[in-house]
Amino acid sequence: MAERGPVKATVVGSSPTPGAPTSGGAMKLYICYGLFPSPRPGGHPCKNAAVAVREAGYDPEIVKSYGLGIFPGALNMTKGRREIKKLTGNYWAPVLVTDDGTVVQGSHEIADWAREHPAGAGASDAAAPAQA
Repeated sequence: MAERGPVKATVVGSSPTPGAPTSGGAMKLYICYGLFPSPRPGGHPCKNAAVAVREAGYDPEIVKSYGLGIFPGALNMTKGRREIKKLTGNYWAPVLVTDDGTVVQGSHEIADWAREHPAGAGASDAAAPAQA
C-alpha cells in the first residue's frame, strides 16, 4: 500500500478533530436530508450551501447525512454524520470538503467560501496572455 502524504485541513467555523481524514480528492458537500425548499426564514441551510457552491461553478458530490446535529453521538450513527464528526469535531451539517481537502462548516461560511473561490478563477488567470 502506498504511503499517504500529510493531511491538509483548514476548518472554517469549527474546531478540527486531530487526524480527520481530509486528504483531498473530489469535492463533497455533506447535507442533512436533502435539498428541499423550507418555510424557515432564509431557507434551509443545506440547500443554501448547495446553491452557493453550484452558483460558484462547482458540482460537488452530495453526501446525505441523516440525523440531527444537536443529537448525541448514539443517535447520529449514520456514515455521513460520523464523517462530519471526524472532519469537524461535531455533527452539524452542512460541511464542504474542497478538492484540496479544505473543510468549511456552516451555510454562511460555505457561501462565503464559494464567492471567494469561484470555479476556474485560477485557471483563467493562468491562461491569460502576459501584457508587455
